[in-house]
Amino acid sequence: MTVNPVELVIFDCDGVLVDSERICIRVDAMIMADLGCDFTEAEIIERFVGSSTEVYTAAVEERLGRRLEKDWQLRYEHLYEAAFAAELTAVDGIAEVLEGLTTPRCVASNGDHDGIRRNLETVALTDHFKGRIFSADDVPRGKPAPDLFLHAARSMGVDPGRCVVIEDSPYGVQAARAAGMRAFGYCGGLTPASRLEGPGTVVFDDMRGLPELLTAAAR
Repeated sequence: MTVNPVELVIFDCDGVLVDSERICIRVDAMIMADLGCDFTEAEIIERFVGSSTEVYTAAVEERLGRRLEKDWQLRYEHLYEAAFAAELTAVDGIAEVLEGLTTPRCVASNGDHDGIRRNLETVALTDHFKGRIFSADDVPRGKPAPDLFLHAARSMGVDPGRCVVIEDSPYGVQAARAAGMRAFGYCGGLTPASRLEGPGTVVFDDMRGLPELLTAAAR
């Protein structure tokens, strides 16, 4: 079998570059309690980690039994911002990986542009991705649809089959598979390996091992 060389590494942001998922889950739980639709932290991990705003909103509305106003999340943004400013760190080992990575790279996240940039600045990773940040706001559908990854590949001028995606959520690896890209599922955070496994996906638990995996993928 011929394996396409790796010409672009597409990184998710939350849980892959920045260790934000635990913070988000805590804030999510506070917000949902305020709305009157309590979700347990286990439910939040299973249903919302890596999901799009549309998925998140639909689940909240279903449990509430009513529609939420447009842009309802904006009134809670200050909670995330304060928590990230106080607690956000880079994922363990990712800074060293990016320093040594010679393959072109970009970010493709379900977050909005302002949030992605703010989080990367907070953990001093911005310089690795200047001009190469893509958001679900750029496309009709966020993950698990393939739109965002295909948009990133097209913008970077790389065929999808020559891209690899680094993800930490089932939504992300599903989007990568749908885009025809190889996926590397990072299970060193909150998502168990069993939820990332599947066709075209390599699961790993130590970010420092990523360079070796990328080298193997390019052979």
